[in-house]
Amino acid sequence: MYLEKIDNPKDLNKMNMEELKKLADEMRKALLNRLSKTGGHIGPNLGMVEAIIAMHYVFNSPIDKFVFDVSHQSYPYKMLTGRKDAYLYEEHFHDVSGYTNPDESEHDMFNIGHTSTSISLASGLAKARDLKNDNENIIAVIGDGSLSGGEALEGLDFAGELNSNFIIVVNDNDMSIAENHGGLYKNLKKLRESNGTHECNLFKAMSLDYIYENEGNNIEKLIETFTKVRDINHPIVVHINTQKGKGYKFAEENKENWHWNFPFDIETGNISLSFDEDYSSITADYLLNKMKKDHRVTAVVAGVPTNIGFTAEKRKKAGKQFVDVGIAEEHAVAMVSGIAKNGCKPVFATYSSFIQRTYDQISQDLCINNNPATILVNGASIYSMNDVTHLGIFDIPLISNIPNIVYLAPTSKEEYLAMLDWSIEQSQYPVAIRIPSNGVISDNRDVGTDYNDINKYKIEINGNKVAILALGDFYQLGEEISKEIEKKLKFIPTLINPRYITGLDEAMLKDLLNNHDMIITLEDGILNGGFGEKVSSFYGTSDVKVKNYGFKKEFIDRYDVDEVLKENGISKEKVIKDILNCNIL
Repeated sequence: MYLEKIDNPKDLNKMNMEELKKLADEMRKALLNRLSKTGGHIGPNLGMVEAIIAMHYVFNSPIDKFVFDVSHQSYPYKMLTGRKDAYLYEEHFHDVSGYTNPDESEHDMFNIGHTSTSISLASGLAKARDLKNDNENIIAVIGDGSLSGGEALEGLDFAGELNSNFIIVVNDNDMSIAENHGGLYKNLKKLRESNGTHECNLFKAMSLDYIYENEGNNIEKLIETFTKVRDINHPIVVHINTQKGKGYKFAEENKENWHWNFPFDIETGNISLSFDEDYSSITADYLLNKMKKDHRVTAVVAGVPTNIGFTAEKRKKAGKQFVDVGIAEEHAVAMVSGIAKNGCKPVFATYSSFIQRTYDQISQDLCINNNPATILVNGASIYSMNDVTHLGIFDIPLISNIPNIVYLAPTSKEEYLAMLDWSIEQSQYPVAIRIPSNGVISDNRDVGTDYNDINKYKIEINGNKVAILALGDFYQLGEEISKEIEKKLKFIPTLINPRYITGLDEAMLKDLLNNHDMIITLEDGILNGGFGEKVSSFYGTSDVKVKNYGFKKEFIDRYDVDEVLKENGISKEKVIKDILNCNIL
């Protein structure tokens, strides 16, 4: 096996072309070996095997520096930079993350999991090189889907002014996660069809030199292309046409579903897991039904249509009432503000870690203008994605401290749908809803249908001595703690569903002072700047004791949920102990 002999990129230069081609086949088998058991980004990595072999054959990493956008195509890169065992041997599968990571290798420049960033980051490396009078090659690798992101276009614009070596490899497989959306992709199509000769050229328009290679999965052609640009003295775009999912039938035939997938059977392509009802399909079905009844209802996503269940079939059903703006969350938020302003009912949905990119637009374009758009925040939870680049626990301080917006935290399927329906139909506020991440829970509690009484909390159990304010995903934890208090401490605490993240029910909090000695807040997010701290501040001059439960402010990577909960003292046993230590009984 050739792959087993690769300890660093320099080993590639000892191999002839036939051996490099066999190496590519082995790398694809290794990719499928690991991904079939762990899940991960399949299509992008399969498509970039030859390009990464060629880049390492020509350039001298880590002296020459590579920056991979999103890291969705970096798995073959990891194999050639000392981490092959993580793809060959199951006992090493979890030795590496799914993203480039400087802690793993000197070849990785940055920890990258968000899109459209590589050109900007790499331009910084190039600027520093020039300031130091060094001469290494700087190579940014970006997928065509990522080009629609504002930061990518800003980076291209800046790169056009550099007067030194800067190589931008555009991996064009005519796909984002789903199909590409946006005018620039018409230009990429023209460039592909003309073998890079079309007079209309996005990259040249930004004062960048340009070279095209149609055979983006041909190692020999790619080596020739990269050799031409090595040590170049000005910025250039190397546009390569690759096949997403290459070498694996199912990924080639269904590129969207195989961009990322769960563990699967290699022979059949069947997913190894079974799935219960989930909020993505619930949301899509609800919105499709709403769209049929009201042509003003519009669903908007930014390159992640299935985050709310809009598969290709459901996108077709929605027609013009579904919009995918590509990797452009900032544009999406401003756009839905405009849609709402002109009398329609937009719903924008994306993941919590991606909503971070839209702070300015939520504040400036949406909330200052007070337009009634709905934002669905998905994966906002400790129970969601656990890579350090995709943490979903920072949204509460980010969103809840912007004026005018109403941020809601449903605690069940029924409450989620009621809040979503109210948000779409009301015309007074910009509204964000934190989609639950702790499973689809249906219970017999009554849920409201009118949330116009802003910041009005709901008492679910009326008790005394201790009041538990259990927000969103942590409501069920609040129920468990309430039962444990009744069992162990022999009294019934008050259990409150706050519902609103963005404000305090001051009347209720004041009433609690009459027969409660301790207030407990539970939130599925960081404590700094969060919900619990607002409650603590309200009670600052009173005699009541307040204990906030949530997460400390830190970046955590590939964590175990139970361990994180334990480290932050979030458990029934710890709450009971804290109550006893407060000497209120």
